[in-house]
Amino acid sequence: MKINNKKITIKDGDTILSAAKRAGIYIPTLCQDDRFPAHGSCGLCIVELEGKKELVRACATTATNNMVIKTASNRVVNARKKLIELLLSSHSGDCVAPCRLACPAYSDCQGFINMIKNGHNQEAYHKMMEAHPFPRSISMVCPRPCEEKCRRGLVDAPVNIAGLKQYGAVFFDNLAYIPNTRHETGKTVAVIGGGPSGLTAAYFLRLSGHSVTVYERMPKMGGLLRYGIPDFRLPKSIVDEEISVLAQMGIKLKCNSKKDIDTIIRHYDAVVVATGAGLGTSINIPGETLPYVVSGIDFLQDIALCKMKQCKGKVIVIGGSNTAIDAARSAMRLNATSVTIVYRRTKDEMPAEPDEILKAEEEGIKFIFLAAPLEIKNGVRLQNMTLGEPDASGRRSPIPKIGDEAFLKADLIISAIGQSVDMDGLDMLEKSRAINVDPITFQTSLAGVYAIGDVTGKSSYAIEAVGHGRKAAAAINMYLTGELPHWEVKQDILVTDEKTRDDFANIKKALRIKTPITNKTAFMEANRCLSCGCDDYHECKLLELSNSYLANPKKYANPKKHRLSQDKTNPLFTYDPNKCVHCGLCIKACQGKILTMTNRGINLCVAAHPQSNCVKCGSCLGICPVGARI
Repeated sequence: MKINNKKITIKDGDTILSAAKRAGIYIPTLCQDDRFPAHGSCGLCIVELEGKKELVRACATTATNNMVIKTASNRVVNARKKLIELLLSSHSGDCVAPCRLACPAYSDCQGFINMIKNGHNQEAYHKMMEAHPFPRSISMVCPRPCEEKCRRGLVDAPVNIAGLKQYGAVFFDNLAYIPNTRHETGKTVAVIGGGPSGLTAAYFLRLSGHSVTVYERMPKMGGLLRYGIPDFRLPKSIVDEEISVLAQMGIKLKCNSKKDIDTIIRHYDAVVVATGAGLGTSINIPGETLPYVVSGIDFLQDIALCKMKQCKGKVIVIGGSNTAIDAARSAMRLNATSVTIVYRRTKDEMPAEPDEILKAEEEGIKFIFLAAPLEIKNGVRLQNMTLGEPDASGRRSPIPKIGDEAFLKADLIISAIGQSVDMDGLDMLEKSRAINVDPITFQTSLAGVYAIGDVTGKSSYAIEAVGHGRKAAAAINMYLTGELPHWEVKQDILVTDEKTRDDFANIKKALRIKTPITNKTAFMEANRCLSCGCDDYHECKLLELSNSYLANPKKYANPKKHRLSQDKTNPLFTYDPNKCVHCGLCIKACQGKILTMTNRGINLCVAAHPQSNCVKCGSCLGICPVGARI
């Protein structure tokens, strides 16, 4: 017979599928196994048979002399794609846990939580370090997008992932853990900027064996983590501990060293620009240059440098960001008589974290909403506002109420309406308000020069900055060696309900104040994790086929709600109905004949008889093509 114009010999009893397989010709299938008779459940082995109007199933069609078969015609490919999309309509399981997909740094939350659950706390810390070098620092300041996507929220409340991360990360204190670096490559990389993005890039580049030097203009490394977040939210001793790991890995850390690209590019094989956004944004009103007006970022930096030790009198903070809240709470701790935050929208529209706003209220900080500054002179003259239609970000635009003004007396005014990039020394790079970079590789307009973090205008949180560092380091390693690093993030996962995003504008706001987790509660909280992600998705045949045929998992989306995994009454088995595609292989493999099909159709499931009937032969283990039975 001929398959794709190739002549092959057939044997008695051959099907088209078995003959093709013996000849090394690939025909996809999910439900076929050589140990059992074919039944064509998945239908993916369809091929085009000359003389037949309909496509035939290769697993159930006997091979005969002079057959002419096409396995990859447009007709076959389109039909398979549709079949895959139909299978995906009832396959609502997660290849990768939604918490991990939501994390810009791709932290394996499910992995380290499982280790904590099993008492392997040091291993949990190692797992955290696979994502970035600041697990403890980031867990204390992260907006927790992972918890917003946690499947446990469908049942009661999301798992306290950040709390468990803090719990696991404290085992750094008692553990001299320095990650192993690969063999030296002889390549050199300069990182300009010692903040979370630059240091993360340095960390991963050093892991790959490159020689890395970090230049930082400030007296100490840390960037935003040290100079932009108050000590009461992130103790600097924690930042010091985590940075010490980088130094022990062999990364050269040079502080008080401002370098420009023109000087540095001639001495290194690659350069990373991670200088952040350290300039305050102008509010463009009369009086903003007066000596008692300061930007939020400068105010917090002066506190970190011990230049600002006391606030006297009344303090007004303009803005609604986390920086505004941090500045206000810091001023209160420096003995200000009173602190008032002025914001031009409502409380519900403040970009600051809700729990930070609540803490500020509890500390006695006052809020004035729907007011915008008009002029600074012995205080602030305010324009009262009302809300109009939503703007591009989805928030309702503030509109002035003409003739309706107010005045607040102040001794110190802190402007915290945003930050901008200091372009000094970056003349060689193409830029607008920030440095222009490739969205995937982070390469700038110069070959071998990359930019990450706030300097690109595409990062608002520390976790986003470290995500930039990880991804850019992978691209730089490819540029230097032509090889994909062992820690590269996979980008081709299609079969999942959730997708990672690079902006947090639409994250649902909810109060998420959590108390520190203790030994007593860590086990209980870790056990609340549903382990949504497939443990073996890299071996999943459905995932492989979905990516190969560019199938759309939403094409025939079933409106039913995501079902939770069944209780694991039998420790040998974990059946997840969300992932089952009804192939029936586990039923065929069952030696005790206790597995059955019920309710054939969209609600078809595999049901086990009482555990006592199971002979624990293990025949069903590993046969599932989609990880519903691992």
